Amino acid sequence: MKALTIIILAVAVLAVAGIGYRMLGLTDPDVPALREDHDHTINEFKRGHVEEDEHGAKRILISDVKLAAAGAVLAEAGEVTLSDTLSFNGVLRANQETVVQVTPRFPGIVRSIRKRIGDTVAGNDLLASIESNQSLTVYDLKAPISGTVIDRQISLGEYASEQKPAFVVADLSTIWADLSIYRQDLKRVRSGDEVLIDPDDGGADIKGHISYVAPIGSIDTQTAIARIVLTNTDGRLRPGLFVTARLVLTKRSVPVAVRAGAIQTLDNKTVVFVREDKDKIEARPVEVGESDARFVEIRAGMAAGEPYVAENSFVVKAEMGKGEGEHGH
Repeated sequence: MKALTIIILAVAVLAVAGIGYRMLGLTDPDVPALREDHDHTINEFKRGHVEEDEHGAKRILISDVKLAAAGAVLAEAGEVTLSDTLSFNGVLRANQETVVQVTPRFPGIVRSIRKRIGDTVAGNDLLASIESNQSLTVYDLKAPISGTVIDRQISLGEYASEQKPAFVVADLSTIWADLSIYRQDLKRVRSGDEVLIDPDDGGADIKGHISYVAPIGSIDTQTAIARIVLTNTDGRLRPGLFVTARLVLTKRSVPVAVRAGAIQTLDNKTVVFVREDKDKIEARPVEVGESDARFVEIRAGMAAGEPYVAENSFVVKAEMGKGEGEHGH
């Protein structure tokens, strides 16, 4: 009887202990389902935790989703042509050699208007009809060239004079980029020099060559104009908008380079945040070489083809700082 009582008490104690163990949120690593929850908890703890690899470089677990949400952009290290450049500001203008002012032959009343600003026209397309004051007959005003209507100075029913253009038609398949060159830089600018134009629209730079350097300067700005004729068949360039340009002085190709925004300093080391194993970012110490406004040569520490954080890399640096703080705490 005593033995039976002892067995019953032992079973009860074990049952209560098991219930209490679970109530405390503890898990039994010998039970598969509980072990899975345990491992998940450990993995969640490690995410965002900074560790070091065998070379002492710091690493952190961070997903592509989190990087993208923070505005960080990945790119691949690779061969780049570095350029020594001079930067200038400029403005896009319609090619004045392909701009035509369309003026009425005889003064009269505007009876119809067929084209408006922004319309594309072909040569000999009807622009408007005007009733001559002299003959009281209606004659047609037609486009002399193919292009785009960029200005219109008449309205329906008003008097149109032969002294003032009714329309301005421009062929915008080529555009002028007029750069303002300060006097101290004029000696370095020559016709034929390569220039990279940035329209600031998120697209790639446009390569061109200087076709004209003005022989006179502006008394107001103390600058002279250097002009580049750019192809604009896709309509990307719009007259009147500002651009920046880089005059290429020298060029040199390097086998491995990263974007300038990728370079950071961590623990007094120059580092690039390199993507490893799809979910890790390593603060890779690197040796940098030459650079230009956009890229930095990597002489040691990275190979071509390695993915790295190219933009907003400070986000990863901040995450590493948080991870170290939590670890220290």
